[in-house]
Amino acid sequence: MPKSQIVGTGSYVPDKVLTNRDLEKLVETSDQWIVDRTGIRERRVAAEGEAVSDMAVVASRRALEMAGLRPEDLDLIIVGTISADMPLPSAAAFLQAKLGAKNAAAFDVAAACAGSLYGMSIADKFIAAGASKRVLVVGVELLTRLVDWSDRNTCVLFGDAAGAMVMVPSEGGHGILSTHLHTDGTTAEILYIPAGGSRTPASERTIREKLHCVKMNGREVYRVAVRSLTEALAEALAANKATAGDLQHVISHQANLRILEAVLKRFDIPMSKCWINLDKYGNTSSASLPMTLDEANRAKRLKSGDLIAMMAIGAGMAWGSALVRW
Repeated sequence: MPKSQIVGTGSYVPDKVLTNRDLEKLVETSDQWIVDRTGIRERRVAAEGEAVSDMAVVASRRALEMAGLRPEDLDLIIVGTISADMPLPSAAAFLQAKLGAKNAAAFDVAAACAGSLYGMSIADKFIAAGASKRVLVVGVELLTRLVDWSDRNTCVLFGDAAGAMVMVPSEGGHGILSTHLHTDGTTAEILYIPAGGSRTPASERTIREKLHCVKMNGREVYRVAVRSLTEALAEALAANKATAGDLQHVISHQANLRILEAVLKRFDIPMSKCWINLDKYGNTSSASLPMTLDEANRAKRLKSGDLIAMMAIGAGMAWGSALVRW
């Protein structure tokens, strides 16, 4: 089957910086405590009135410019997010309108931090089937409005950002070699937002009890993430008869530096092969993987023919991996 390839990347982060020192004034925490446990030193916070689609459109335009395409050239837009502008319509619909991508169908994917990897996999399948030729995949989150700023276990983790990838049919041997997606719904309540859906609609009680905010069992998330990402990366390598030593780069969703270190250690992959921006941006959820890819790409770290492993895990728990020949 024909492959797809990434021909444009883009990203966006808000201007406002929230440091660990700033958080020391809000909750009982310290810069050292946060750095030791997560590797995060600061994160970005969206401006008042700034919405997910606003961030997504900037990253998308940058990716389209790199790809040499116009918005009207797109035939599909996939947005990974769980913090859309509103419950309906989709963030992708707002993004399509703001871009002027009048020929593109558009929809959201709700796989939390794995949303952009899921979106990339879907785009790859659309292109391989001949159903689409020019696809925009976006990961974007505005999670600083979905955290409890009195809960030091969660509010220190998240930041706002957007990342985008333009995908087209591949020429030659370059492109997405394989993608591998998994979900384990039995672990759903180790990372979730209890209220705001059909099970627990918004009410005075849910707002008072902050049930519209992220709740997390950090110890369990760490355990599941390390195991799942290790298995997913091994699966991607095996599917392509490759070894960890064949990799030039690892582009990963970044939730916690300790998770990345633990996974890469299992494969004897040096951290120098993994582009890290967690210290500057925190956990940007579905934006993390495409934003990290864009940074590495614009820094000219990615060379033609390089073998790149991608991986991500998010609430669900939902996770996956991919192998890409750049």
